[in-house]
Amino acid sequence: MSVPLTMRALQQTSLSGPQDLRLITDAPRPRPGRGEVLIRVTAAGVNFVDISQAHGTFAGGPQPPYLAGIEGVGEVAALGEGVTDLDLGAHVVGVSIGGGAFAEYMLIPAAAAIPVPAGWTDEQALGLAVNWPTALAALKPLGGITAGQSVLIHAAAGGTGQAAVKIAKHYGATVIATAAPAKHQTVRALGADHVVDSRGADLAADVLRLTGGAGVDLVLESVGGATLDASLATAKRVTGRVVVYGLAGGVAAITNWDLVYKHQVHVIGLNIGILIQAAPHIFGELMGEMFGLIAAGVLGPGQPTIHELADGPKALTELQARATVGKLALRP
Repeated sequence: MSVPLTMRALQQTSLSGPQDLRLITDAPRPRPGRGEVLIRVTAAGVNFVDISQAHGTFAGGPQPPYLAGIEGVGEVAALGEGVTDLDLGAHVVGVSIGGGAFAEYMLIPAAAAIPVPAGWTDEQALGLAVNWPTALAALKPLGGITAGQSVLIHAAAGGTGQAAVKIAKHYGATVIATAAPAKHQTVRALGADHVVDSRGADLAADVLRLTGGAGVDLVLESVGGATLDASLATAKRVTGRVVVYGLAGGVAAITNWDLVYKHQVHVIGLNIGILIQAAPHIFGELMGEMFGLIAAGVLGPGQPTIHELADGPKALTELQARATVGKLALRP
């Protein structure tokens, strides 16, 4: 396979937000190092991580100017030293937290490259590396959801939220989902038992009313800001769990006073990248269970909304404003 020396890519030029992404046409094409593979990107997933990095709020994130995008899918174009279990021409999806997915070529760790399922297009596999494992990890190994329990899922119309609703229902949970009113029908169609207005005047009161004042067994918290306090208030006292895996609405603080006197709940942090690095055995089990859900038809081919690479700033800005539904992707 012939690969060029330069490529088109989106470069983040500041830490002021995704509006400062710039399309460049002469970015050096990366070369795979040991344990890495180079893929010719056919589609790149858009995630809130990209927005956090663009604002400089992602811990240890890249400094501008950098090539943006963490999630890509495509064809293996070159193998780094020591890579023996992937073939040139194979189609895989993967993540590089350092960025580079919003480009014609990107590097991903060979050990974390996930094969595109047979019969799926590349675009349909976006989510396998970020959204779906995050939803499953929050629900199962960390959240401990079981049949008959209740779960509150924030941002339920987004890529991770939609997967979480489907998976939670499969495990027999009662699902209370939050979304903007225009997205309620989408979330109900996924199987949510109740949908409440994510921007309502008193979100906690709405959820507590639905649970007879008892609260939910588990909260999937990806919003942050003022919503975090509502999430803590809606979890059952003593046994309730709140898995925090995002801060789309801003940073929020929890004090030891809060946990002793106000919210006696379990607070669990989730970063799927750290989980992969620090607990690879859990991630391996997670992926095995995820492909079991795919085989069972619980999770099917994704249907991302595709934008051209040049429209990346607009797509990320709309995601930041929570004006989108489902998975977004860029086509180089």
